Amino acid sequence: MMSKLTLVSATLMATAFSAPMAGAASLYNTLSGEAPVVVAHRGASGYLPEETLGGYELAMQMGADYIEPDIQMTADGALVAMHDSTLSRTTNVAAIFEARNGGYKVSDFTLAEIKSLTVVPTGALSSPDSTYPGFTPSMTDAYKVPTLGEVLDLLTEYNTTNGTEIGIYPESKTPYNSAQNQAIVATLKDKGYDEPSDKVILQSFVFNSIIEMAEASDEQGVSASFAQLGSVYTVDGEYGVYGSDGFNTLTDIAGVADGVGVSSGGITEAFITAAHDLGLIVHAYTFRPLSEAAAFDMIQPMLDWGLDGFFTDYTDFGRLVVDANAPAPVPLPAALPLLMAGLGGLVMVRRRKAA
Repeated sequence: MMSKLTLVSATLMATAFSAPMAGAASLYNTLSGEAPVVVAHRGASGYLPEETLGGYELAMQMGADYIEPDIQMTADGALVAMHDSTLSRTTNVAAIFEARNGGYKVSDFTLAEIKSLTVVPTGALSSPDSTYPGFTPSMTDAYKVPTLGEVLDLLTEYNTTNGTEIGIYPESKTPYNSAQNQAIVATLKDKGYDEPSDKVILQSFVFNSIIEMAEASDEQGVSASFAQLGSVYTVDGEYGVYGSDGFNTLTDIAGVADGVGVSSGGITEAFITAAHDLGLIVHAYTFRPLSEAAAFDMIQPMLDWGLDGFFTDYTDFGRLVVDANAPAPVPLPAALPLLMAGLGGLVMVRRRKAA
């Protein structure tokens, strides 16, 4: 039986921790009530060469919740992390190879050929020598074009070493490519990214790719979420997303996907509310603030509306904004430590008498 003293102590403790405090912060205004997620857009692409292992590693060190590789297929069927359909903007391909079919499409080069290239920095705050103060990549060839498998291996190693739970947010790039969609899901399965705890979100601007990757995930036993990419659009007063293969209403998207990733320029509070009413998360792309102040100016208004996450080239600035929105801890009453000390003293006296 609980003693009167223990009962009083328990009652006081319960009261202290359960009583609402004036001014205490509420949960986040997201669909789940959890903190908005920071997605490292192409890695730490504002500082280091995008879509590289070194860039992803820096982004993880800066506090990314997800890293985002854009996935394309090479001429020999390998999956590589590359945003553009061509190699021209981000690599030194023109210095090594002659143009093929009038250009430098990823799909016209083999994996071995692409592996011979070096990715160059393009971010607004990047250094020409691909360095970042205080950061040394843990791998050799940190700024070569990686495969999806190599990105997943890095993520696994980082999470295991650091006790983190950073997720992966691959995008199957346009145009629609069935073999690419199937291979992305197969690679996730092969690398052990098939459980809900692995935090996988698959995305595409192509609605048919979302459908196909969802079906392939079911067939291969891969647990993943799915996001339709595009621009906010309305038809006959109904919100939807305009992707590379046309317009789909939020209702249609909710039948296939778990969320939408939309251009930040078109997002309104009403759009987020409409998506949330259908159980869809809303992620915004792409924030590129060049200072902490700019980050708050860009991101904070949408967090107030309930934005569930966002893509940014500057993980550190994005992390700062989200962390600033963390609910404040409920303070203990000033008298509680003295009260508990007094109760502890009574307990000690009682023990001595019993002895």
